[in-house]
Amino acid sequence: MQSNGAGQGQESSELPCLNSAQNGESSSSAGGNHSNGLLSNADNGNGVGTSNGSSVGPCSGTSAASTASGSEVGSLKKKKRLSQTEEDVIRLIGQHLHGLGLNQTVDLLMQESGCRLEHPSASKFRNHVMEGEWDKAENDLNELRALMHSPNAIVRMKFLLLQQKYLEYLEDGKVLEALQVLRGELTPLKYNTDRIHVLSGYLMCSHADDLRAKAEWEGKGTASRSRLLDKLQTYLPPSVMLPPRRLHTLLRQAVELQRDRCLYHNTKLDNNLDSVSLLLDHVCSRKQFPCYTQQILTEHCNEVWFCKFSNDGTKLATGSKDTTVIIWQVDPESHQLKLLRTLEGHAYGVSYLAWSPDDTYLIACGPDDCSELWLWNVQTGELRTKMSQSHEDSLTSVAWNPDGKRFVTGGQRGQFYQCDLDGNLLDSWEGVRVQCLWCLSDGKTVLASDTHQRIRGYNFEDLTDRNIVQEDHPIMSFTVSKNGRLALLNVATQGVHLWDLQDRVLVRKYQGVTQGFYTIHSCFGGNNEDFIASGSEDHKVYIWHRRGELPIAELTGHTRTVNCVSWNPAIPGLMASASDDGTVRIWGPAPFLDSQEADGLNENSSNMDS
Repeated sequence: MQSNGAGQGQESSELPCLNSAQNGESSSSAGGNHSNGLLSNADNGNGVGTSNGSSVGPCSGTSAASTASGSEVGSLKKKKRLSQTEEDVIRLIGQHLHGLGLNQTVDLLMQESGCRLEHPSASKFRNHVMEGEWDKAENDLNELRALMHSPNAIVRMKFLLLQQKYLEYLEDGKVLEALQVLRGELTPLKYNTDRIHVLSGYLMCSHADDLRAKAEWEGKGTASRSRLLDKLQTYLPPSVMLPPRRLHTLLRQAVELQRDRCLYHNTKLDNNLDSVSLLLDHVCSRKQFPCYTQQILTEHCNEVWFCKFSNDGTKLATGSKDTTVIIWQVDPESHQLKLLRTLEGHAYGVSYLAWSPDDTYLIACGPDDCSELWLWNVQTGELRTKMSQSHEDSLTSVAWNPDGKRFVTGGQRGQFYQCDLDGNLLDSWEGVRVQCLWCLSDGKTVLASDTHQRIRGYNFEDLTDRNIVQEDHPIMSFTVSKNGRLALLNVATQGVHLWDLQDRVLVRKYQGVTQGFYTIHSCFGGNNEDFIASGSEDHKVYIWHRRGELPIAELTGHTRTVNCVSWNPAIPGLMASASDDGTVRIWGPAPFLDSQEADGLNENSSNMDS
């Protein structure tokens, strides 16, 4: 170890659900019209249709439903009125079934429940849009105006309709008709003039394929009209017309929420509902999490001060008090590590390592009394640069510029340099006592923690600096999330703190870890960096879910202080820890999973055994 200091409350005319006891009218389904106002796919190539729109009463059934006896109708009168939630559920189910083409089933559902899938005016509007009857669709907007919360939305809806009409005319080669729509209908709306200019440019398209490519448009037909309807529906209250695929959206949100709350979920999110079972809650087993020792690397012969996976996850670099850096190769299949090469000659030991953005180079720094840093070519094992500005320097930390051509380095004796790959000094900042460094993705800003218990941002281009984080105790080390938003700090005597760099606020203090005045390095990890791991002076590795302050795992096995933890950026289930006991431990899932556990269907385990 190193020591250092959508809305409700519509008028009755737009209620989506009506009690059948209040209106016993029944209409025939002749001609393929269904009582919910939507045609079956078999009767209409567009898969949608409409009733005559004159009725605002409850939906009538198909011939099967219309044969209901008077006693059955009478029994409906005795049923309790459905609650708003029950009506919503019925409509959601009806919309989903209609999407599957089960229109007769939808009619029966609406007939028996006394509900209406959508307002008759909305049904007419849907049908006219899907059939490309644009004049009729515009007239329907006048009927829908009274049902909308925002009358101004009519202009936006009309613009979308006319845009589709214009594009379809162009595709059909009806240039004069398209020009008339552009000049006589779209332009007078005085809405979105920038878009009108873009649309006018499509008049120059030589053929339909050119038009579809430039407009990024599917072309005339069911696909583009369905997409148009999806946009139009966003302006209509759900009591008039349900948002598209609403049940599917709700189910997907439920699955995402369950995954979000799952302590051990560490795989890529799949938004496709076909990949999960809706019949069971989502649960990940702790056995799928990197809580189990898979390998112990014992090639170092003294304290191991640092470890870091390469950016592509194919290699691990470890630095030790024994004056060596070892590069390990990660097997892509078994995830086992084997020694690739040893980099020797670091007389003071190696306390910090930094991979270049493309993983070609590795920089090694020493402890407080080391005035040199080594820049190695990892591919060849050759030393590219051995840099030392002054024998009085203490270069203990380093960070790469995102361009991979420059790096910054510094130490607690007041050195803060920016250098090129040959070690030539490009810039320097006087009097800054650096404890740890990080370059942000903008290529300009360098974050540096200093001996004043703070992190400041330094801009090497305009030579400005500003305070970002202020702690009450020394910041021993820190790291930054991939998106540059969050910083993870190991604070002396306090443990691990999470800061929001943009809002400059302390987000969370993680509990459990033992942190004194030794330098311990923590890390973000897992899919989407949802997890945080840190070493500890009590010989353990602690893992937290980013949103929770209590550890979800305490990993035992090391026999002395754990100085550094690194999570593989490409393999979410692989983690490494370096310790004063001279070993590096590789952590992964349990070695044997039964089929249920592999699918994440078993119960969560709460024990903390490694």
